[in-house]
Amino acid sequence: MTKDRFPLAFSTLGCPDWSFEHAAAQAAQHGYQALEVRLYNGEIIPADLSQSERASIRRILAEHKIGIIGLGASTRFSFPDAAERKANLDQLLQYLELAADLEVPLVRTFGSPGQITISMQEAIDYCAEALNAAAPTAERLGVTVALETHDAFCKGVDVAAVMDQVESDHVGAIWDVHHPFRMGEDIETTWRVLGPRIKHVHIKDGVRRPDGSWQLVLLGEGEVPCRAVIELLNREGYQGAIAAEWEKKWHPEIEEPEIALPQHAQVLRSWFAELPVAAS
Repeated sequence: MTKDRFPLAFSTLGCPDWSFEHAAAQAAQHGYQALEVRLYNGEIIPADLSQSERASIRRILAEHKIGIIGLGASTRFSFPDAAERKANLDQLLQYLELAADLEVPLVRTFGSPGQITISMQEAIDYCAEALNAAAPTAERLGVTVALETHDAFCKGVDVAAVMDQVESDHVGAIWDVHHPFRMGEDIETTWRVLGPRIKHVHIKDGVRRPDGSWQLVLLGEGEVPCRAVIELLNREGYQGAIAAEWEKKWHPEIEEPEIALPQHAQVLRSWFAELPVAAS
């Protein structure tokens, strides 16, 4: 198989009923280079994963010749209570230790719960404070913390406001392409404000329902400009991976992973094949 323009991964969020071993086997079968581990054997991966489970993960990855591109933590920092922020920071540090032990280069974090009870500026400041506190551990371990465009931080401009306060090269952003777009931020703006700090990309497609909510659909069949994102990333020389984030865990009505995950790989590769050679 020829090397993909961008390394491909899929999130285990897309296959909640699969064991980790089956997910790894499917990833290898369909030419994915890695998994992004949000679920482990159907449940959110715990930061304090046992040593026996860690050994099992290493064995499975070696057997199928794939890696883990990132761990999906649920940590958030936009709370008025300092103790709650500290508890989330402590958990993030645990995830960094787990990532280092498993040779995983990245840990995802959220910035906030879905709804915040503080001002957006306070949310930005608290998130930056936590990421600055996590940065020395990330640097020591050689793991990157990446704040996702999600929840109150859906827009790239808000994630960028956090990044403006955090200088560490081991802190960056995950561009979930759906969320800024559904909030009215065009892809060129997201790249302009975040580009140098984007460490990882989540790709998924959807269509807007009449009530304003979104229905997830197979890649290339919706309104999210996913192909244009790929073209932009190629043009701008992005060097990270792209992860298909099929949210089957949260939306059980969407297609089964046996359909969706091979489809995402096939469509992405068809788009890659038509890209011009990136500027060196």
